[in-house]
Amino acid sequence: MIEPIFLQGICKDYLWGGNRLREEFGKVSDADKIAESWELACHKDGSSILRSGADAGLDLQEYVDRYGTAFLGTNCAGCETVPVLIKLIDAKQDLSIQVHPDDAYAMAAEGEPGKTEMWYIVDCTPGAALYYGVNREVSKEEFARRIENQSLTEILNRVEVKPGELYFIPSGTLHAIGAGILLAEIQQNSNTTYRVYDYGRRGADGKLRPLHVEKALDVTNLRTTAPTVQYPTQNIPGGTVRKLEACDYFASDVVNVSGTTAFSVGEETFHHLLVLTGEGVLKTAAGTAKISKGDSVLLPAGLGKYEVTGNCQFIVTRMDKPVRLK
Repeated sequence: MIEPIFLQGICKDYLWGGNRLREEFGKVSDADKIAESWELACHKDGSSILRSGADAGLDLQEYVDRYGTAFLGTNCAGCETVPVLIKLIDAKQDLSIQVHPDDAYAMAAEGEPGKTEMWYIVDCTPGAALYYGVNREVSKEEFARRIENQSLTEILNRVEVKPGELYFIPSGTLHAIGAGILLAEIQQNSNTTYRVYDYGRRGADGKLRPLHVEKALDVTNLRTTAPTVQYPTQNIPGGTVRKLEACDYFASDVVNVSGTTAFSVGEETFHHLLVLTGEGVLKTAAGTAKISKGDSVLLPAGLGKYEVTGNCQFIVTRMDKPVRLK
């Protein structure tokens, strides 16, 4: 019988992180801070740990090595790994201004897919803001000059954020998460980042963190980017659902439960649930299990109907389109 797979995230202690993921979401790490928790990850730089079922204790890469990728569904046919990476991010300080390449450039230069991503703002301090694309069309020469003279922020689109908002970041878009933002990130399964401005910060070794200016000049979109569509909330039995994004790389909704909601996992794709608030009970043909804030649950393709009862909010991510293979 197909069963839900509860996952333990892999924590990252980047210098800009805080401790809300430890204090509020129950994430565990020996590090002083937790900047990110990789909740659904099957990557050379980190792989989630199974914490339920007969294979508890395996990491997701070991699980894939043992069983293959059929549990991801027919839309992932031919995939050698999980095609998405899902994170919780706590930015106590500003992140660097950065850009990610598209698939073609990333495969040629880095040997992995590019990185299109989306951010769902879980919480933020008043006035917290992010950078998202340029505020006017810019030439490559001006872009390079502003990196050199450290005036890059003058041409970036700065946006103050509110909880519940979505920001879709196609590959090639300059961006940075600002201090005071806690968000969920759904992205392609890639860890390639080109840093172009870092406020002169130094790493744990005391050295300035490296920049990747030449590669950023190759891949950055210097035209203005359309605002992200904020889709309306729809009522469903037992709660509400709101589309976040449906692109070539992933599809995600945010679901608010105030009773009992019902969904189904077909043969085409897995579902992944990331619980952001509250608690509830997940019911499948295999039985019931409690879920609560911070839980990460992979529902394998073909699992069938599932219900969530309680008062909680979660993001559900699927692969609604066949994955484009390299």
